[in-house]
Amino acid sequence: MNSIEPQIITLMPHSNRERRDHYESNKLVKRLRRLAGQAIADFDMIGEGDKVMACLSGGKDSYAMLDILLHLRSRAPVNFDIVAVNLDQKQPGFPEHVLPEYLTQLGVPFHIENQDTYSIVKRVIPEGKTMCSLCSRLRRGVLYRVAQELGATRIALGHHRDDILQTFFLNMFFGGKLKTMPPKLVSDDGRNVVIRPLAYCEERDLEAYAELRQFPIIPCTLCGSQENLKRKEVKALLREWEKRFPGRVESMFTSLQNVIPSHLLDRRLNDFSAIKPTGAPVAGGDTAFDSE
Repeated sequence: MNSIEPQIITLMPHSNRERRDHYESNKLVKRLRRLAGQAIADFDMIGEGDKVMACLSGGKDSYAMLDILLHLRSRAPVNFDIVAVNLDQKQPGFPEHVLPEYLTQLGVPFHIENQDTYSIVKRVIPEGKTMCSLCSRLRRGVLYRVAQELGATRIALGHHRDDILQTFFLNMFFGGKLKTMPPKLVSDDGRNVVIRPLAYCEERDLEAYAELRQFPIIPCTLCGSQENLKRKEVKALLREWEKRFPGRVESMFTSLQNVIPSHLLDRRLNDFSAIKPTGAPVAGGDTAFDSE
């Protein structure tokens, strides 16, 4: 009696356009996974036995972060756990069923924390004023507590390369500081380690990835509706620079990883009173602009 072996048929794109799109999608997925893996390795974000609390807002970035972390976990040389956490801030009209249904289908352990921070923000911040600062502080406080309750050793946030660069310029333009979002830090309460696995990933790639993966995006109706935020101004500025001068944003991001404290003006980083001629050449001593 002849047996019939099951056949696996892979449907390949037929048209040139379909083949090109398929190729570009594969490149996108590989690039994001590679960059996230590189950032995790460069900054020693996750180690053996860690429990990573992936903070899921319902936006494209946090969805992508969780998706990529799940893939990397399956191939990582260390064992670590992932738990997805969403803070339901009780914004009117928030579709509270979307994330539980998505995470259940994904088979990911998750926790939904219900805290009405929305009412606090609306009560404290005058109408028309920026809500992000207070909203962010309240959200951080809740997430730090939840991380302790869940036994998480890492809190993963979905900030990407563009967020980091925008924060740098926000601090410089409006705060008078050279400061940004580091890929890894100790939280305000001193009890948690916060990581940003997407630190090397570009926002435009994450936008394309969200469309490719068809994440059930939940828009923010609290701060997302405020059109005159300083961050949006800086974002528009950076996009205009990149449009006019391709590669400038990449160069600026690289500069954050190549700091020369002796050539800044912070007396806490460099003891200017101790500067004396030594008679020996100093590499880059009086070179103000490294044109290369």
